Amino acid sequence: MEAVVIGGPASNGIDNEIAKKLNLKREKLEHKIFPDGESYIRYPIELEGKQVIIVQSLYPPQDKHLVELLLALDAAKDLGAAKVIAVVPYLAYSRQDRRFRGGEAVSIKTVLKALRSAGADALITVDVHKEESLNYFEGSSINVLPLRELVAYFEDKLSEPLVIAPDKGAVRRAREAANILNCPYDYLEKSRNRITGEVSLSLKGVDVRNRDVLIVDDIISTGGTMALASRRLRELGARRVFAACTHALLRRGALKKLVNAGVHEVVATNTVPSEISKVSVASAIAEALRKLISV
Repeated sequence: MEAVVIGGPASNGIDNEIAKKLNLKREKLEHKIFPDGESYIRYPIELEGKQVIIVQSLYPPQDKHLVELLLALDAAKDLGAAKVIAVVPYLAYSRQDRRFRGGEAVSIKTVLKALRSAGADALITVDVHKEESLNYFEGSSINVLPLRELVAYFEDKLSEPLVIAPDKGAVRRAREAANILNCPYDYLEKSRNRITGEVSLSLKGVDVRNRDVLIVDDIISTGGTMALASRRLRELGARRVFAACTHALLRRGALKKLVNAGVHEVVATNTVPSEISKVSVASAIAEALRKLISV
């Protein structure tokens, strides 16, 4: 069955890379914005009976890119696609995966239900905040972890490396990165002074003195947590601090904040376009797609 890769307005070139790696035809959605701000989507080819792979990341403006993806999914089904696979490198709203306070919307649940209802038979995303949240998607789903690609970027740059997670929630990511580098790992534990409100970070069992430390996380948004981690590691004697993330949202001067906190270099993947998005996730996504398409 013929498969075709379709690049959405927010595909960031990943669509073209995937098509080349899988030796598939690639087309771009025709797209424009009406004077009132609404989006227009059109497929330039026939889709009847084809496996359609739609690539659209949901980086800011998230709402606009989400609506474009929903339009593309629904149109693909209407136009007779035999199978529709949504490739969403950055899946917005994934951090609200449960109710932290009564009455809140579980945003990722809503988004995943919408993608499925619009026509996605399968979903591939990259380093979603919590993999369990993909259970809300009632179809095949694959969460791609590009750690090997990210770590490979730093492999020749680090001397006596040590991998650190900025908090306990990122320990698994740190452990996997450390396994690739064949080095120790740890995480920073956060505590808050009940009187002053000051936040402090501490390490339990690893000596960072005179080592190159790589901090790994899924998202850098405002950079506050990563900057705090870098300062603490430098105080503890780290020789140099590097930072790696999958999704570089970089809001409110995050990159400048990290540099000022002593981070030697910050690198991210290309799920979100930015000046530090130097590592491609296309190979990892292509590998996942091989499990879903029949050629």
